[in-house]
Amino acid sequence: MRVCTFTAGGPPQLGIVKGDEILSISAAEPALAVDMIDLISQWVDLESVVREIDRPSFQLGSVRLLPPILRPGKILAIGLNYADHVAESGMAYPDKQTWFCKQATSVNGPLDPILLPKVSSALDYEVELVVVIGKRGRHITPERAREYIFGYCVGNDVSVRDYQLATSQWMLGKSFDTHAPFGPWITTSDEVPDPHALEIGCSVNGEERQHSNTKNLIFGVWDQVAHLSQVMTLEPGDLLFTGTSGGVGWAMTPPRLLKVGDTVKCTIEKLGSIENSVIQEK
Repeated sequence: MRVCTFTAGGPPQLGIVKGDEILSISAAEPALAVDMIDLISQWVDLESVVREIDRPSFQLGSVRLLPPILRPGKILAIGLNYADHVAESGMAYPDKQTWFCKQATSVNGPLDPILLPKVSSALDYEVELVVVIGKRGRHITPERAREYIFGYCVGNDVSVRDYQLATSQWMLGKSFDTHAPFGPWITTSDEVPDPHALEIGCSVNGEERQHSNTKNLIFGVWDQVAHLSQVMTLEPGDLLFTGTSGGVGWAMTPPRLLKVGDTVKCTIEKLGSIENSVIQEK
């Protein structure tokens, strides 16, 4: 199942994407859930009800897709998790997972513009598989990690490289407003039996820049969930950006960074695409 958050000109609604249509969960069952995190938290009890919804519907092209989760509790992202990206970055091959945070104010819709910051022109793209946590958990074993995942999205870990690399802590360079577009919807985990077998790619203005497969992750999804849960309680609606492959603009000679007017399209097999144009921050 593909579930989304959208607007048809009014308040945000929850929906089910079927082909070229969206079935409105919010209109069909207004008391079911207030938002996506609420829906995910109650999914065990609500799934059968949601699957029975067959109206009302909207044409996908007539609505605006919003970030599937408007305000995630946590956005966690792993660095240096594809061997080719490690090589192009000139950094040592990791023996431990390297995590940083993207702040909730960086959340952006799957088709909404990315801001080129007033304070920097070092804007870059990073297509990533995004994991959506489905239930609360701590000290989760890799063998049980699948049970704690609600679904998957396409994400772009947009990065401001000079801010990222100015210190050993990457958070500021990863947390500018609009720099975490994801979606276009959440594909539930039952439709993705193996998240380590998905083609993944990114293009800028139609030119392919990144192309890989999630089988090339250094630390797989199950290990990521397990590792993070040693430290913190993972909660419904938390997002994990699982790493990017080689081909980022900063690593090219000369660097090929994003500029106003560029359009970045990120695609993952079975999950769909997000597409964001770059505009200048006012």
